[in-house]
Amino acid sequence: MKFKKNFSSLLLIALSSLSVNAQIGKRFPSEKKVVKDPVTGIDLVFLTSSAHGDSKIYQTHPQWTADGNWVIFRSNMVRGEAMAVNENTGVIIQVTEGGYNGMLDIAQRSMKLYYMRRKASGDNAKVRNLTMEIIETNLEKLFADSEAGTLKPASAYQRICGEIPAEVGASGDMALDANEDKVYFRVGKKQAAKYIDPRVKVEENFGPRNMGVGPGGIAMMDIKTGEIKHVVSVPFQVGHIQTNLWKPGEIIFSWETGGKSPQRTWFVNADGSGLRPLYPEADYEWVTHEAVISKDEVAIAIMGHRKVDIEEEAPVEVTNSRGIRNPENPGQESNWGPSGTREKPTGLAIVNLRTREMIIAGQTKSGSGLWHVHGSPDGRWAVGDDFSRSLYLIDRNNREMKMVTTGHKPTAADHLHPTFKPNGKEILIQSAMLSKDDRTMNLCIVPVPKSWLDREYDPDKF
Repeated sequence: MKFKKNFSSLLLIALSSLSVNAQIGKRFPSEKKVVKDPVTGIDLVFLTSSAHGDSKIYQTHPQWTADGNWVIFRSNMVRGEAMAVNENTGVIIQVTEGGYNGMLDIAQRSMKLYYMRRKASGDNAKVRNLTMEIIETNLEKLFADSEAGTLKPASAYQRICGEIPAEVGASGDMALDANEDKVYFRVGKKQAAKYIDPRVKVEENFGPRNMGVGPGGIAMMDIKTGEIKHVVSVPFQVGHIQTNLWKPGEIIFSWETGGKSPQRTWFVNADGSGLRPLYPEADYEWVTHEAVISKDEVAIAIMGHRKVDIEEEAPVEVTNSRGIRNPENPGQESNWGPSGTREKPTGLAIVNLRTREMIIAGQTKSGSGLWHVHGSPDGRWAVGDDFSRSLYLIDRNNREMKMVTTGHKPTAADHLHPTFKPNGKEILIQSAMLSKDDRTMNLCIVPVPKSWLDREYDPDKF
């Protein structure tokens, strides 16, 4: 009995400790560190530098808060919770409590953070597709109270915007509308099937990863009223969902296969109208990693990463010693089809949403080609990473390309995923440059070189 009593007391203390450690608004000391790139000489600003296992928000979404001072990120510093780091002071603050699922959506007109999380319920634990909540966090109030040392319970900062029933099958792939009055999210196959035209042929899996089968769909929630509406159903698996941050009611999403898609990029309006391919692609094109970069433009990568066996006239299949795909140069399996070679134009492409014109902004001369891409909202710069975890900056005025940093370890847990700060002067990446295990990543800011920022252009071009 005494043992049981002592054990219970210790368990209670441990649970209480976990609760305190997971408190929203908790502050952590700065890890900010400036490291000179050994190859390019550029000063890299690491906002985190310890081995917590940090990762940035995906490049399709904003990284900075509306005031431009804080970067929101994922980290195991507090397992299952999101963090914010102040770019100037380096101080780190926990910004969620109770966890989150999937994407973190940072408002750009207000100091708010939106995300999805599973509803806490004993009955809910038995449901496969759990009921989800959309949460709004008041960052302005949270940061102020954290600074003043006057933190309140999580309910003082977090608001439940509404619930998504379990049968909808919602996932955490979510995007905030430019008006910041609604969010869009992916729904499950059963929900999507309720709204798809029965005459439409549902697609099967595509490629060696056995992904892409439909139907898929997108729904939205009014974050003021909690009302849910269906937006669109399509005959394939819906991938990344993002919005045009400058024009309300525009949604960009993908056909997800884990690699090459028959038609990767898609556009639809919030009322379900205007569904169309964003960039109509050919069989030989491997299009991926689309990102809205300005009011009228979307950057995409048209891959040039596969070698061709001239005698066989087919992509060469590259595998490691175990006969599986090369983890440092993915997409080499022959059953992806005749795509991704440099026999046709490849590179960092930019598509105009209004004119539907596409231009190639740049391409690496060798290697994998550019993989994850982004651009500055002012139209001056484009940026992309490659499989070697090197980062290339492109001057869109004269198409000059410059490698601004490298050596971020091909063995890293993920790619760089570059995203421009709205001011067009900095690029946020995730990097394993400082990690001892060659995998664990930190947040790193790569500045646009001053010599490039000082360049003068015809103002009518931008």
